[in-house]
Amino acid sequence: MAAYRLALMGVGVIAKAQHFPAIAANPAFDLVALASRAPVSYQGLPQFGDLDALLRDGPEFDALVLCTPPQGRADLVRRALAAGKHVLMEKPPTPSVSEALTLAPAAEAAGRVLFATWHSRFNRGVAKAKELLAAETLVRLTVTWKEDVNRWHPGQEWVWHPGGFGVFDPTINAFSILTEIFPDRLTVAAADLDFPANRHTPIAARLTLADARSPKVDATVEVDWMQRGEQTWSIDVVTESGLALTLTHGGTKLWLGGQLVIDESDTEYPEIYTRFKTLLDEKRSEVDGSPLHLVADAFLIGKRHAVAPFDWDAA
Repeated sequence: MAAYRLALMGVGVIAKAQHFPAIAANPAFDLVALASRAPVSYQGLPQFGDLDALLRDGPEFDALVLCTPPQGRADLVRRALAAGKHVLMEKPPTPSVSEALTLAPAAEAAGRVLFATWHSRFNRGVAKAKELLAAETLVRLTVTWKEDVNRWHPGQEWVWHPGGFGVFDPTINAFSILTEIFPDRLTVAAADLDFPANRHTPIAARLTLADARSPKVDATVEVDWMQRGEQTWSIDVVTESGLALTLTHGGTKLWLGGQLVIDESDTEYPEIYTRFKTLLDEKRSEVDGSPLHLVADAFLIGKRHAVAPFDWDAA
């Protein structure tokens, strides 16, 4: 079977660091074109300034990989689907729940595959944690997600614009793991959001979660976008039966009772493209908005606190 031909739109940090290598390593795909507002160079591929130019003047392709910021992405998805293209979306899918809800019906109407990806779900420790915790009642759930925005989004002003998510851009990765391990269970009970005085999205937050199956659980989330040095992405779980489980490094490492039982390299993006091939072969979409729902709930019920202005590190 011939490889699926891909065009990628939005050639930024994540596309260069993750999508390009994952596509190159998977023989099921052939990257044939790029679309980016800024000039880029990658393997001599043709580049186009926007989606219209790509569709009008670009080579034939089967699927569009969207790595653009979430603002405006829903329109790009609908236009690509209407042009007969399958679509793979980077996370977060859209800046609003209502926009996200329009996309699966659009894909179905177009007869095309839509894959809204949540890359952290594809780490090996996540699947094992889901298996181990499936029948457990939670006593304590602690999420600590702290990283440096200057390191991961250097100078990217869109993260501070309305719809840019702020610290919830990385936090939604934690939510994607939680909603994979505990589907249809978790809700936001309370939230405190810290907004820099000169920005429209939060830089830190503290949340209390509720679990429909474990009404007495002590469940908290603490996130911060100004963590210097070592970055922290961990989920700690204690259950009524005494199971103590910890996911660290975004789900690549799994600890049970303090013992490291899974220590895998980052498999997220290679596994995303393996999954995308399966969905294309089976002509089936996969669109789960549950991580986005938790973010929206945090904004809806969270208390807003003004904190010191944020400025990027000097170059």
